[in-house]
Amino acid sequence: MTVLALTGARILTPDGWLDDHAVVVEQGAIRQVTAVSRLSPGLVRRPLDGGFLIPGFIDVQVNGGGGVLLNDQPTLEGVRAIAAAHRRFGTTALLPTLISDDLAVVAQAIAAVQAAMAEGVPGVVGLHIEGPFLNRGKPGIHDSGKFRALDAAAVDLLSSLNGGVTLVTLAPELVEPSTLRALTERGVVVSAGHTLATYDQMRSAVDAGLTGVTHLFNAMSPFESRHPGVVGAALDLGLTSGLIVDGHHVHPAALRIALAAAGPDHMMLVTDAMPTVGSADKRFTLGGRLIVAEDGACRAEDGTLAGSDLDMALAVRNAIRLMGVDLATASTMASATPARFLGQGHRMGTIEPGRRADLVHLDTALGVAGVWIAGAPA
Repeated sequence: MTVLALTGARILTPDGWLDDHAVVVEQGAIRQVTAVSRLSPGLVRRPLDGGFLIPGFIDVQVNGGGGVLLNDQPTLEGVRAIAAAHRRFGTTALLPTLISDDLAVVAQAIAAVQAAMAEGVPGVVGLHIEGPFLNRGKPGIHDSGKFRALDAAAVDLLSSLNGGVTLVTLAPELVEPSTLRALTERGVVVSAGHTLATYDQMRSAVDAGLTGVTHLFNAMSPFESRHPGVVGAALDLGLTSGLIVDGHHVHPAALRIALAAAGPDHMMLVTDAMPTVGSADKRFTLGGRLIVAEDGACRAEDGTLAGSDLDMALAVRNAIRLMGVDLATASTMASATPARFLGQGHRMGTIEPGRRADLVHLDTALGVAGVWIAGAPA
């Protein structure tokens, strides 16, 4: 296999930016990051003509893309289309996300993702099952008629994906700690969302293995002086929280406060993307309800937010603009932090030797100029 050296761009490493360096890729992995002057004369070089070379984006919440909603097409073809739509925006690893549905549909989605990983669909590393184990008091756009209790049979189903990451969003106040622990002991990553949990209930869930919060601030008990709620628990207990930085879900001041409280190592950018991302069609139906995307927001006719029309490259630019961070910090929230959250920090999320060669080349305007997944152009 050809050994390739990517040159000509500023390179973001865990130790900071490097100029006049190259990323050397071999057999899908980063072999070394070295000064251009030290490259072997016969090495194949790919000049990038300026800009920034950063780790590929990792999105743990992708409901759809390319005109496909996973709930409507829980098939290999559906997963393939969603992944393809997001690759063009720099997403090199993602979890297709199933919104609350019947367990039969959950089983179909698991089988579809299993097939996608077996086929080697670029970017698919697992599945996010958001519900149906949620609180009726915080449904968001979810169909509360699908909500149900988490029982032993559901635990068996949720933990049945082989060889990939399974993330489950649930309302921890509705789940016995022993049941939650049964999930985490089987390797499932558990996050709190669509929940009215108290701070103490969240702490009990953390003791049982819960490690994340899904779309912080949205569809959860808020922070109050005597009742810190889920938001307070997220910022106080070292959890990793997803942030939808689209200018609609969360006020910029709240974004900045969360970042100041928890830091970029506990805040990750997510898109909560819907079928409109990567598609010219900005209208779709969800559970029989018409959803329209406009100005980056997807809303039902009553104004309820229904995911987003956000891609990860735009989320990075929005983080810089709305949160006042630099590109390196935004990159951490888009790559290194979600990689660690998924237990994949040893494989991806940073540019350093031994990591999978998942890379994004941004031009000087921070537009996506090139994408590589496991060293292959995407």
